Amino acid sequence: MEKAYIVGVGGTRFGRHDGHTALDLMASAAESALADASMGRSEIDGVLCGYATTLPHLMLSTLFCERFSLQPVYAHAIQLGGATGAAMLMLAADLVRSGRCRNVLVVAGENRLSGQSRDSSIQTLAQVGDQDHEVPNGASVPAYYALMASRYMYESGTSEEDLATLAVLMRQNASRHPDAHLQLPITQEEVLASKPICAPLKMLDCCPISDGGMALVVSSRPGSGPRIMIRGAGQAHLHQHLTAMETVMACGASQSANRALSEAGLGIEDIDYLAIYDSFTITLAMLLEEIGFAPRGGAAQRVRNGDFASDGALPLNTHGGLLSFGHCGVAGGMGHIVETYRQLSQRAGERQIAPKSHALLHADGGVMSSHVSVVLSRSD
Repeated sequence: MEKAYIVGVGGTRFGRHDGHTALDLMASAAESALADASMGRSEIDGVLCGYATTLPHLMLSTLFCERFSLQPVYAHAIQLGGATGAAMLMLAADLVRSGRCRNVLVVAGENRLSGQSRDSSIQTLAQVGDQDHEVPNGASVPAYYALMASRYMYESGTSEEDLATLAVLMRQNASRHPDAHLQLPITQEEVLASKPICAPLKMLDCCPISDGGMALVVSSRPGSGPRIMIRGAGQAHLHQHLTAMETVMACGASQSANRALSEAGLGIEDIDYLAIYDSFTITLAMLLEEIGFAPRGGAAQRVRNGDFASDGALPLNTHGGLLSFGHCGVAGGMGHIVETYRQLSQRAGERQIAPKSHALLHADGGVMSSHVSVVLSRSD
């Protein structure tokens, strides 16, 4: 079976892009990714496209192909909430390994900040809730995560101060990235004093809404640059709605990660870089602890110890994650992949960390509903 490599990445600045549509942002990111891969449009024979809430077209992948002058033999639009980017990476790897495609362009972008009203955004996000038992009560995503957070904090001993340490770390990382939406450093005290959103979550426990685009190229050939291989992947889907979640202590993240590590032939102790989904501080804490990178209630202590810092034993989301780099839907989650590629290939510029060999990416969609894990390895 063929191997699968990421051979190029690209993206836009995250923040506000007035006058730019979702297709504009996708095209800009795709242009950068192709240039990074030293590849022409004619060489792309597969396209995977993430959904956009500001452009709910029924055939977004072919709409993008028409806009970007592509005529692939395979095109697919994917919709799996926050797990979409990782799921597209997993599918792209399968497509090139099977021989179905040679070079797959994976792309997403959305003008969620400038192209969608606050009320429309709230209404869209609320739809992840159960239509009979959750949506009628007026809840939206922050409320669902707040309910989950309250239970997890009770069972694990995690405190609001603990969650704040994760927000501070993500902002510290974003302050070194020129494309990050939020770059001004923050303190734990500022996180705790920020505007209440839905107890126990406050404004700085939540990711910002951004405009932006991200893209990458997956190929059966390693290319002339550093060889970053998609070595393993796994998924888990235990529930869709919060009211169907059996326990906050086992949401599916560990099952997904274990499947990816098993396929990669690696153990958790082999991982030396982390790219973990962080739509809220509680998201990041729960995922780190369920997968096994910290004991229950212990993620914050590892932050305080410096373990997850850029110069620590296990660097985490060195671009600032969703919490500070920004969140524009699918492209927000893809930012973790793009940053991981750049760090593993030692092309991260001024924020470059010490050389790393094996990264674990993990993303979740819904309310810890769909989990996708991917292992990337540098193969020299």
